[in-house]
Amino acid sequence: MLMKTPLTLKSIRPVHAVLSILLIAGAMLSGCATKPEAQPAAADPKATGSAAEKKPVAVTQVTNWFAQPEHGGNYAALAKGYYKEAGLDMTIQAGGPGISATQIVASGKAQFGMGQADEILFARQNGIPLVAVMAIFQKNPQGIMVHKSASIKSMSDLNGKKVYVGSGVAYWEYMKKAFKLDKVEELKYTGQLANFVNDKMSATQCYITSEPYSMKEQGVDVEVMLNADFGYSPYGNIMFTTESFLKENPEAVKAFVEATIKGWDYYKDNYKEINPLIKEKNPDTPLEKMEYSATALQPLVYGEDAATKGVGYMTKDRWDTLNKQLVDLGLLKSPIDVTKAFTTDFLPKK
Repeated sequence: MLMKTPLTLKSIRPVHAVLSILLIAGAMLSGCATKPEAQPAAADPKATGSAAEKKPVAVTQVTNWFAQPEHGGNYAALAKGYYKEAGLDMTIQAGGPGISATQIVASGKAQFGMGQADEILFARQNGIPLVAVMAIFQKNPQGIMVHKSASIKSMSDLNGKKVYVGSGVAYWEYMKKAFKLDKVEELKYTGQLANFVNDKMSATQCYITSEPYSMKEQGVDVEVMLNADFGYSPYGNIMFTTESFLKENPEAVKAFVEATIKGWDYYKDNYKEINPLIKEKNPDTPLEKMEYSATALQPLVYGEDAATKGVGYMTKDRWDTLNKQLVDLGLLKSPIDVTKAFTTDFLPKK
C-alpha cells in the first residue's frame, strides 16, 4: 500500500517567516474591511480517496468445504494481507455438510461464495441472481476413481460395474447419457471408501486432489478419470456474488478478485508456508495430505487458459457449452443468459 511521505520540522521551517508576514498583513486588512469574506470549509480527510484513509469494507466469503488446499490462494490472500491492502476486512467462513454457499450469499449473510459453474446456472434458473466473478480451477478436479487392476480406461467401461456417486449430480447425468451407461449399478456415495476398496471392479466419485491420497496411504493402486477429459468441464471453485452486490459495490468486487488472484499466484510456489495456516482451521487433515493436494491441483489451477491469461480466467464458449449440456440433459428447463451468469470485467487485464 502506498503511504504518504510525512512532513518534517526541517521541511516546514523555511516557510515560517513568509507565513508570519502574511498573517500580519491579513490582520491589518481585516480591520479595514466592512464585511469579512466567508472562509472555505476545512477539507474532510475521508474525502481524499486515499486507500490508507478509507475504512476497510467488511466482507465474508463462504468456501465449499472445510479449509483445504483447494482454497489455498484465498487463505494466502488473507494470511499475506492482500485483502487488507485492497481495503477489505475479510472473513473466510468454511463450508461443510449442510452448508450452502449459494443460500448464504443470496441471503446477504456473506458477500462472496465458492461453488461449481453449473451451480450458478441452477441458481439463476431458480431465481437467485448469482454472478461468477472468477474461476479458480480451469480444469475441474471432479472425476471417477477406479482400481488400476480393473483396466477401466473410459467411462463406457463402467457398464456392468458398481459406481458410488451422489444422486442426481449433473456430471453423472451427463456421463450416463453420453456413454450409454444403462447397465451400471448405481450406489449412493457416502464419503466412506471401504466398499470401493473391497470391490476391485467398483468405481467411486472423487476429487483427484483428495481421495487418491487416502488410497495411496492404504496401499491401493488407483487411477482417476477426470470428468473434464470426458466432455463435462464446468469451471471449478468459481467465486461468485449477487447481481445487487456487484452493482452497488464494484470497487469491493474488483478488490476481492484482484487480491484473491494475488493470493493464488503466491500459493503456487509457497504452499508449504500457507498449508500450516490452513491446518489451523482444519486440524484433522495432515500436512502430508495437504502437500499432496497442493501439488495435484497445480496443472488444474495454473494450466490451461490460466497459463497465458492468468488465474481466474473464464470464456463465454465454456459457459455456453455447459449451458447447452444442462439443457440437453433436462436439468435446465431453458437456456440461461450466460452473459448475466458470469463476468470477466474485474479480472486483471493481460
